[in-house]
Amino acid sequence: MAKKIAETPLMKQYMEMKKKHPDAILLFRVGDFYETFSEDAIAASEILGITLTRRANGSAQYVELAGFPHHALDTYLPKLVRAGKRVAICEQLEDPKTTKKLVKRGITELVTPGVSINDTLLDHRENNFLAALNFGKQTIGVAFLDISTGEFLAAEGSADYIEKLLGNFAPKEVLVERGNKKLLADSFPEHYLAFELDDWIFTEDAAMDRLLKQFETSSLKGFGINAMPSAVVAAGAILHYLDITQHTHISHITSIARVEEEKAVRLDRFTVRNLELVQSMSDDGKSLLDVIDRTVSPMGARLLRRWVLFPLKDAREINRRLDIVEYFFREPSERDDLKDALAQIGDLERLIGKVSAGRVNPRELIQMHHALSMIGPIKEICLSSGQPALESIGRQLNPCAEMAARIEREIAPDPPTAINRGPVIREGVDSELDELREIAYKGKDYLLQLQQRESALTGIPSLKVAYNNVFGYYIEVTNTHKDKVPPEWIRKQTLVNAERYITEELKEYEEKILGAQDKIAVIEQRIYTSLVQDLCEYIPAILLDAQMVAQLDVFGSFTRVALENRYNRPVVDDSLELSLVEARHPVIEKELPPGEPYITNSVSLSNNGTQVMMITGPNMSGKSALLRQTALNVLLAQIGSFVAADSAHIGIVDKIFTRVGASDNISLGESTFMVEMNEAASILNNMSQRSLILFDELGRGTSTYDGISIAWAIVEHIHEHGGIHPKTLFATHYHELNEMEKSFNRVVNYNVSVREIDGKVVFLRKLARGGSEHSFGIHVAKLAGMPQTIVRRADEVLRHLEKVNRESDEQVSRNLSAVADEAEGMQLSFFQLDDPVLAQLRDEILDLDINNLTPMAALNKLHDIRTILTGK
Repeated sequence: MAKKIAETPLMKQYMEMKKKHPDAILLFRVGDFYETFSEDAIAASEILGITLTRRANGSAQYVELAGFPHHALDTYLPKLVRAGKRVAICEQLEDPKTTKKLVKRGITELVTPGVSINDTLLDHRENNFLAALNFGKQTIGVAFLDISTGEFLAAEGSADYIEKLLGNFAPKEVLVERGNKKLLADSFPEHYLAFELDDWIFTEDAAMDRLLKQFETSSLKGFGINAMPSAVVAAGAILHYLDITQHTHISHITSIARVEEEKAVRLDRFTVRNLELVQSMSDDGKSLLDVIDRTVSPMGARLLRRWVLFPLKDAREINRRLDIVEYFFREPSERDDLKDALAQIGDLERLIGKVSAGRVNPRELIQMHHALSMIGPIKEICLSSGQPALESIGRQLNPCAEMAARIEREIAPDPPTAINRGPVIREGVDSELDELREIAYKGKDYLLQLQQRESALTGIPSLKVAYNNVFGYYIEVTNTHKDKVPPEWIRKQTLVNAERYITEELKEYEEKILGAQDKIAVIEQRIYTSLVQDLCEYIPAILLDAQMVAQLDVFGSFTRVALENRYNRPVVDDSLELSLVEARHPVIEKELPPGEPYITNSVSLSNNGTQVMMITGPNMSGKSALLRQTALNVLLAQIGSFVAADSAHIGIVDKIFTRVGASDNISLGESTFMVEMNEAASILNNMSQRSLILFDELGRGTSTYDGISIAWAIVEHIHEHGGIHPKTLFATHYHELNEMEKSFNRVVNYNVSVREIDGKVVFLRKLARGGSEHSFGIHVAKLAGMPQTIVRRADEVLRHLEKVNRESDEQVSRNLSAVADEAEGMQLSFFQLDDPVLAQLRDEILDLDINNLTPMAALNKLHDIRTILTGK
């Protein structure tokens, strides 16, 4: 690049700016354009679709050039950032008209995917988090900041826990210590846009100093993170990064909160994906969030997303939320009044972020006034409700009446979006400003009045006031009346038929009118800046208002969804019971054709009763929907929502695990079976007494007998391990697993009913007691549109195989019964048979260190066992 760019004054200045942020695309302001040069120009032209040109550059042969008009910045900047680029904006710091030298320039902002308050870059219904990771010796520290809202969070823990947080917060950019990009990629499967910072930033002293400076405190004890050194370092790195990117106006970042693992239900990335909580796995599908999000403010939408990903484990707090939803459920008038008020508030959280950064425009200040004016009515609804939780919210709301009144008093009712594009300050706020406007905007009237007055005083009817660039304003008198001109007038020019004069009043007026616009801009800027600075003092109060408003919006959303979809309030307590009566899948029921009812089902689980529901049934019969709807309704209850069931009793669940469907990860070299084993291992290593476990079709990624064996062993482990008895729904196409009910007293068989009528299968989708022995796979193939010749031939082959293998299947069933009858602890009893091969298999398995066995080692061991059996 250096060889192509000549040492011209402009390019020297460009190179100085570029050296400050060599990894960023530099938008270099030249007149009315933002220009990019060399490699930046090549990248920008490709991303933005703008023309790439070359121009002669002194002694250099050429330099690549691509640019766009400065007023199109809001169009092009988001495209660059969404492409994962960091963008440095270099502005002209002085008016080119006022200098004959090279215009001073400087970088005014560095915009990155994780650091932006620009509306065009942000999704109003999602947070835009920047994350920092600190890889400590024992734990990993992580911090998350949304600079647009001021939300600042920190946590530390194992790689597994940090992976869960990264998945749920979905940061747009991740900061790591220099040299740790590969460690980030190796530690976490998801791809994150990473940026490296110097190692001194990732020290406890540097982090502590920066955090204490930000919060103006002597310690971090009040924030609950003082005993989390890795998290403190990560949080400090984020604030240092804001300094580096020149985001220094951050007074709205007033605190940092600890992400408390013990307060939220654990949802690993598999579960978030499998249950489609915030994003559907199909392009045209819907997520749970899509169905329950009836919020009317961006703040409410962001908070609801957070609640869905972090359900509560505190029964008291859950019931506090449910009490509020029930209140609005019973009070339609208050519910509607609240919705109307909330809809007018807008994004108060991000507005106050702009105030802090000094980037709020006049029109947004009017929106701030509208928002604050709605806080009063909302506060009154809460305080007059008689509902304790709502009254508590109402007491925390602050209408900031004095500031709201000041905004209304000082800002014009319909101002422009920028300070220099029209009247911003109301009349009556500043007398000098009013006088200047009178001159600037009503000059013609003044001149006409002056002309009429002087004509009357002098008796010169043809007198006229005019203007030219040489003399400015003047009075012209024809020669016929020049003897009537007062002596104090000063003659400036003689024409053939007239004389031109100036007066002291006219010169004073000329000075006023010519400088009025500039003075108006200065005075308006002074008043506006003073107002914004004073508004900064209200940042903590307005941020609290935003938090309370967001909660009320979510409660209103829960209420509307419950009313529209016939949801009912669950009983939530600290028991170990889980009961759903006539439950529905909240998403699928909304996707059904009009008039088609959703077939409800009841599920009852308990640690000491029905612990494992073994569910068999045909493909497409509804097993998967049953599993998912159980988990979704538990989750709905624990975020404080009513549930899609006639009634529900939810004993607090601390973890929801899912192993649902085949999900190959070929790009990482992982087969269906490997993914299954990874997810299953995660469940078995982390399950607890209060866990809810969903297994759907486990083992179909390998051979039938391998799959049956693994599924059997896993269910047996869940049933017997440690006496914790986690509640489990196990849907399977292995009918042989129905044998487990005979010997494991908390395993209960169920099936999803079907009925065969005149050779046709009717899916009843109703859960019934007992196992199923038929998968109806050929019938499903027929429904899928498989050619009739193939369906008929498959039916013939099936009947032949059933006849040949009937005796073999009976033997397998007897063997499995023997396994169940003789099961002792976790050792499968068929290894006790007097068979040399089985004895060898027994020894192979007993020698395994299961606690330290990796999925890949397990797969290799399984291959060895198969080799022993087959000799291949």
